[in-house]
Amino acid sequence: MRYSVRFSDAIHILAYIEMFQGTDLSSEMIAKSIETNPANVRKLMSYLRNSQLILTQNGKAKPTLARKPEEITLFDIYRSIEGESNLIQVDEKTNPACIVGGNIQKVLQAKYDDLQAAVEAEMKKITLAEIIHDISVDEVAQRPENFQTVSRFL
Repeated sequence: MRYSVRFSDAIHILAYIEMFQGTDLSSEMIAKSIETNPANVRKLMSYLRNSQLILTQNGKAKPTLARKPEEITLFDIYRSIEGESNLIQVDEKTNPACIVGGNIQKVLQAKYDDLQAAVEAEMKKITLAEIIHDISVDEVAQRPENFQTVSRFL
């Protein structure tokens, strides 16, 4: 089963943009941090721009957040990248003549809807500012010499 890391990468992009304002914010530099290709970063940034989470200018590698990090939640980011799709999906190809296959879709969908609602509620509580703060705390713990670089996020 394949899984998507687009949500994680989008959070990474937003944190990078905020933490490295005033430096090279090209898709190439951000891609190096994510360890992906610049085209992937540009695609994700397009989603973020269309959702009004970032502001960009044609021909300039100077993206900025459209709102303060305290005003951007994980739910906002998730919806900008994944749209209305749910985190978990029911397999639609089951055997309707089977006791399990004929009933599992309806049963699981109800449970998955409850899980989706709970996850979304939690995502709405977590802000980009919290993520950036936690990144900064971890960075200082691992590499104290970078305290000055991240101190404004602590």
